[in-house]
Amino acid sequence: MKRIGLIGCGAVANFGHGPAISAEPSLQLYSVLDPNLEKAIEYQTEFGAEHAFCDPEKFFRSGIDAVSITSPAPTHRDIVLECASHGLPVLCEKPLAMTDEQAEEMIQAMDSQNLNLGVGFCYRFSPVALKIKQLVEEGAIGAVRALRLIYIWNLHGIYEWSEDGSPFYSPRRAERMNEGGPMVDCGVHQIDLARWWLQSEIIETHAEGAWVEDFEAPDHIYLHLRHENGALSTIETSYTYTHTARDPISHFTYQLIGTEGLIRYDREAGVFEVRRKDHTEHLPWSHEKNFEGMYAEWARVLESGEMGNMPSGEDGLIATRIARQATEDIISRHQKIHPRLLLKTGNRNP
Repeated sequence: MKRIGLIGCGAVANFGHGPAISAEPSLQLYSVLDPNLEKAIEYQTEFGAEHAFCDPEKFFRSGIDAVSITSPAPTHRDIVLECASHGLPVLCEKPLAMTDEQAEEMIQAMDSQNLNLGVGFCYRFSPVALKIKQLVEEGAIGAVRALRLIYIWNLHGIYEWSEDGSPFYSPRRAERMNEGGPMVDCGVHQIDLARWWLQSEIIETHAEGAWVEDFEAPDHIYLHLRHENGALSTIETSYTYTHTARDPISHFTYQLIGTEGLIRYDREAGVFEVRRKDHTEHLPWSHEKNFEGMYAEWARVLESGEMGNMPSGEDGLIATRIARQATEDIISRHQKIHPRLLLKTGNRNP
């Protein structure tokens, strides 16, 4: 059994990583680290870890075999370098780093120690995503020529509420927007899936964006990707789709258009199907993300040393580079046309 150390006891560690590590019989959540010791102890109690620390030195000396990084993106670079110095494989949440230079440094540090660096693209491990990969490889819809990947939602809404019932702007929302916005945070999953499903690199990109809020990054983005094999992937992602509505809705779909048919997945409709000239095949529906599947694959990587379907540091670098460059290009064009409309803020009040 491999003993996992987890760094960062926030939201994604609570709803995703902790339950998935606990569910994997060949892994043990052994030590947790957070700057807030009380938070670390709460997490330790919730998920049955052996140790809780706010001191990194004690954490790294606790007897762990690998590290899961679930802390905010600006901390990833320093933590990965520290893990490399201690000879520990890493599974790092996305986005991998804040810049290409940081990501390249992280990959080099891990490679120099012959250590695996995985990236938390948990969407790869949904039964739906795995089945789509199989269908594409089998030529179930012929040659795939176009992909439409849509993830538009409200990022849990614009406000949170204090104990006295008064609203305040969600700090989590502000953090995600100031780290790069929806394409950098969520769109990287779709970019990774497009590359992985088609096994074809992206050679050309074009993006457009809209501002509903007043952050530097746009909160609704359209990204077009041209692959080496000629296919076109279109990714739409948003944080402001019913973000102020009392009754929010979201829209999550995959559509792969091939020369011999269509693969269609619609989360809200509960649809997963393949439409061909002779018949329509209705496939088992499942959620679009799968932390448990990701940790089952990570356990296999730790045992065998082979990455298999686990997204690599290079995959993380490529997806984040495309997402960040697209966002920066939109910002740059918008600044030239509307320089006074852009406000960089994470402190909006109701």
